[in-house]
Amino acid sequence: MNDLLADQLPWWQLVERNACMLFADYGYQEFRVPLVERTELFLRSIGAHTDIVEKEMYSFEDRGGDSLSLRPEATAGLVRAAIEHGLLHNQKQRLWTSGPMFRHERPQQGRYRQFHQIDCEAFGYEGPDIDVEMIQISARLWRMLGISDVRLRINSLGTPASRQQYRALLVAYFERHRAVLDADSLRRLESNPMRILDSKNPAMQAMLAGAPELTDHLDAASRGHFERFRDLLDASGIQYDIDPRLVRGLDYYTRTVFEWTTSALGAQDAVCSGGRYDDLVAQLGGDPTPAIGWALGIERIVGLLQARGVAVSPTAPAVYLVLSGERAERAGLAIAERLRDALPGAGVQANMGGGSLKSQMKRADKSGAQLALIIGDDEIARKSAVVRMLRADAGQQDCAWEELPAGIAAMLGRKVNARSDDGR
Repeated sequence: MNDLLADQLPWWQLVERNACMLFADYGYQEFRVPLVERTELFLRSIGAHTDIVEKEMYSFEDRGGDSLSLRPEATAGLVRAAIEHGLLHNQKQRLWTSGPMFRHERPQQGRYRQFHQIDCEAFGYEGPDIDVEMIQISARLWRMLGISDVRLRINSLGTPASRQQYRALLVAYFERHRAVLDADSLRRLESNPMRILDSKNPAMQAMLAGAPELTDHLDAASRGHFERFRDLLDASGIQYDIDPRLVRGLDYYTRTVFEWTTSALGAQDAVCSGGRYDDLVAQLGGDPTPAIGWALGIERIVGLLQARGVAVSPTAPAVYLVLSGERAERAGLAIAERLRDALPGAGVQANMGGGSLKSQMKRADKSGAQLALIIGDDEIARKSAVVRMLRADAGQQDCAWEELPAGIAAMLGRKVNARSDDGR
């Protein structure tokens, strides 16, 4: 679990800011759910025999004797909340959420025990058009962030009934090749055999290549859904690969599943994953409701941006007040407030802790401010300030206090807030 220091956060803020704007453009509303849920919720949704539930969840008993878990993903809690608050009764919903998730995994590059996700979810839409919109949203986010080294993989898991028939074929195939299976695959053979298809064990790849493919055993409705989904993707100009071994690690998925992957982050190649979970709402006690969603890992997106050398500057104030002496501090703090009223969002930072003029000017330069506003005893007497540009060779000039908001706004190419109280 990592601390995020101030110099790392500009990349995070870049991702979060763009995602927030993007969801608004597509008509998705923000939703927030607790970090802690009843353990039963994840057993019923994710699946008791998944790696997440068997090996990775942080679960504990509270003082009332209830078994609780830190959320390992957001979808189950969001579905629980939507049912609980009646948001799915004769309604369609487009929602998004974000925040920390928790899994007790082996930490490595791009994988942490506390990690952060952005989740995009839609409820009440049965057709493949919403599947494509989900992918369009993620593809547009890559363009907004300048990320190009990602590739889309898609597959269809069909319905639970057709998947059960395929599961029987798969188990029979793996039993014939039991001697090739590693210990982890043998453990999954009875509980979750489709996850064996995800194995990265080099010794098993030839055997896995010959395994039955799920797409050859889809029910007719799922096959038609997948064909229409591909047709709409083609019309959108989004390139993809069909990967019959893409099965995802959560039991609630049905029909469409997809992943965006990259080769720039080593072994942790998935940066955004999702799919349909048409049975989950009913499974958790709601009315039958088709649904689809995806989640992206912020740490991995930030890693991609940094690997590409995307430079993001920390937020810097526009104005830094250099205040020399107690009288200057008294006047300067009031002037700083007037400037913040007049120039909201520009950033006005006043020197704190005293210091010589030279040391304060060094702080002003280090802050990244565009200009320094200098007030000392002489300026107090004249009720003026020295304005010095820090990022351009433009000299300096005196400016009367009452003229500072308009004068600084002109230098910064901004407009003065009409609602500011210039008479303070």
